[in-house]
Amino acid sequence: QVQLVESGGGLVQAGGSLRLSCAASGRTFSKYDVGWFRQAPGKEREFVGGINLSGTAYAESVKGRFTVSRDNAQNTVYLQMNSLKPEDTAVYYCAARRGTGQYNYWGQGTQVTVSS
Repeated sequence: QVQLVESGGGLVQAGGSLRLSCAASGRTFSKYDVGWFRQAPGKEREFVGGINLSGTAYAESVKGRFTVSRDNAQNTVYLQMNSLKPEDTAVYYCAARRGTGQYNYWGQGTQVTVSS
C-alpha cells in the first residue's frame, strides 16, 4: 500500500515557476512508476509527465518546460514547472503504479493557478 501527498501548489504569474512534491509512504516506493496528471475545470484529467526505471516522459504541451525527478532516499517525486502559462492552471495529482497498467494510488491533488 502506498499513500501519496502532494504539496507545492499555489498562485504564480505567467512565466513563473513552481515545484510540486509528491511524498510517499512505503519502503519500496523506488520500485513504483510515478505519474503527474492535471485536471482543469470542465476538462478531463490529462497526463503531464512521469518517471520510471527507464526514464521520464512528458506530454507535448509541457515538454521543455516541466521536469519530473525523484529522490528515492526521501521517497519523493518532484515536478519542476518553469515558464508557466495560464493554460497550466489545474489541480495537479501524482499517482503511482507497480509495473504497467493503471495507476493504483493517487494523491489528493494540489491547485496550481497561473495568472496572466
